[in-house]
Amino acid sequence: MIRLKNVSKTYPNGTVGLQNVNLHIRPGEFVSVVGQSGTGKTTLAKMLIAEERPSHGQIVIGGWDITEIRRAEIPYLRRQIGVVFQDFKLLPKKTVYENVAFALEVCGAESRKIKAIVPQALKIVGLTAKADRYPRQISGGEQQRVVIARSLVHRPKIIVADEPTGNLDSLNTREIIDLLKRINDFGTTVVLVTHNKDVVNELQRRVITIDRGLVVSDQEEGKYVL
Repeated sequence: MIRLKNVSKTYPNGTVGLQNVNLHIRPGEFVSVVGQSGTGKTTLAKMLIAEERPSHGQIVIGGWDITEIRRAEIPYLRRQIGVVFQDFKLLPKKTVYENVAFALEVCGAESRKIKAIVPQALKIVGLTAKADRYPRQISGGEQQRVVIARSLVHRPKIIVADEPTGNLDSLNTREIIDLLKRINDFGTTVVLVTHNKDVVNELQRRVITIDRGLVVSDQEEGKYVL
């Protein structure tokens, strides 16, 4: 599903994001990528969605070599990869329903398709009853569930979640992680980037630890050891 072969990233100012990273994430896995701030885990997440490009090496997703992906192809890639970041990036003047629908509208989806898919996505995240609310009228945890619903509308094969619980309390954190686990149970590959030790240790899934741009540990059913 996801392969990184000798991937390195050095920024123009000389900062090293990743160093010779080799990874294989299998279809249907739930993988946590952990490490302290500035270690390179967000660089890895951005490379998977082609927001950053490697300085060296190769990235293959679902058989598609995205190492030298053309700008015009990036939207097609991101329809296969749902993205959930710490910053919700919801449109404040659109309702919950409209925020989710917008992800389809910008791709030119027909109204009939939008009306069929959006309610399904909202049902999965438990927000059917709040479809007409605005972001300011719902909690932070609910806003993150809107983001997850938005990431699901293209039925992605992969979800990349970068610190999705970074702004949430422990109760909402648990709800978001449980939701990601349910999505994973549907067969979607989940890559969770986090520094939350409690979340990682409770998941008891595969854990990839990055330190100073290097993969220093890769454990099945591992723990956050840094």
